[in-house]
Amino acid sequence: MLYYLFDMLERQFHPPGFGVFRYITFRSALAALTALFISFVIGPMVIKKLHKMQIGEQAKIEGPKSHLAKAGTPTMGGIIILGSVVIPLLLWGDLTNPYVLLILLITIWLGLLGFTDDYMKVVKKKRKGLIARYKLIGQITIGLLVGAALYFSPALKPFNSITTVPFFKNLNFDYGVFYIPVVIFIITATSNAVNLTDGLDGLAIGTVGITALTLALMCYVSGNIEFSRYLNIIYLRGSGELTVYCFALVGASLGFLWYNTYPAQVFMGDTGSLALGGAIAGISIMIKKELVLPILGGIFLAEELSVILQVLYFRYTKRKYGEGKRIFKMAPLHHHFELTGVSEPKIVMRFYIVGILLAILSLTTFKVR
Repeated sequence: MLYYLFDMLERQFHPPGFGVFRYITFRSALAALTALFISFVIGPMVIKKLHKMQIGEQAKIEGPKSHLAKAGTPTMGGIIILGSVVIPLLLWGDLTNPYVLLILLITIWLGLLGFTDDYMKVVKKKRKGLIARYKLIGQITIGLLVGAALYFSPALKPFNSITTVPFFKNLNFDYGVFYIPVVIFIITATSNAVNLTDGLDGLAIGTVGITALTLALMCYVSGNIEFSRYLNIIYLRGSGELTVYCFALVGASLGFLWYNTYPAQVFMGDTGSLALGGAIAGISIMIKKELVLPILGGIFLAEELSVILQVLYFRYTKRKYGEGKRIFKMAPLHHHFELTGVSEPKIVMRFYIVGILLAILSLTTFKVR
């Protein structure tokens, strides 16, 4: 909204310096600062309100015993994140841009889905929250909408169903008629992966921030004709505007981490984790870098795979030997390290380090081909 205001003033009155608001880089920086400011303003108010309404995390019997002390910590803090991402995008983003509209749809849709799940858990006291199949239907539906929008978009021709293959020069892969199912799978899998990662104080939001900063660079070069030509990647007109969203997410991540770092004052809950996972997936899909996502989001992938492998191996050994066995002491993976005696802050910091290394590796895929 402010983007349009300053743009109009610049066109009408030509005041010196106002042309800077046309630059994506400048508006991205403003979005990050605005997101951080909003987090610091509304964060204490939301936490206080959640305390007053007694909307706290329930004790997880299936988790490590050390986590029982976290029961009662306010949850649904994803409200802080969503507000800190959406408001700056509305202020500084180009709302006529189809990429911006799509990422807003993903964020709000999955944010509401996660909010419903949290509400069922902490307010309605239903331990498992929203019925799993209903949550899955919500994720599949948004995946279907996004996939269809991209697949049938005239503006994206001839790249509608094409994606970049990392580490290979001039090699793209065409999903063809399987494009929409692939989009559904990626959005569903990634939103659930971030949800599973949200188990230690600061773990999910910190790794999301690292991922968002990396995606911001990818969005900017994908939407810049000169950089995309130099790097020999697909040029996607208008996709650079997603940089504003990514920087808003970076600012929101830093702002929320202020309250979520160990020991956490608030948890994001499914309200935040489902929306953030879906947004990361959606951006990767829109800029044709979803095959880089397993590298960039390696932390999320490892967390999700640890759960899948644990469940499958337990079921297999129980069926074969009559007694279920486990690969890990506990899944997701971060709980395994906890039970080996590593402190929670150390696990989180080491995951950050791995996340940064994966981000650097992801960026090298642009040149190492």
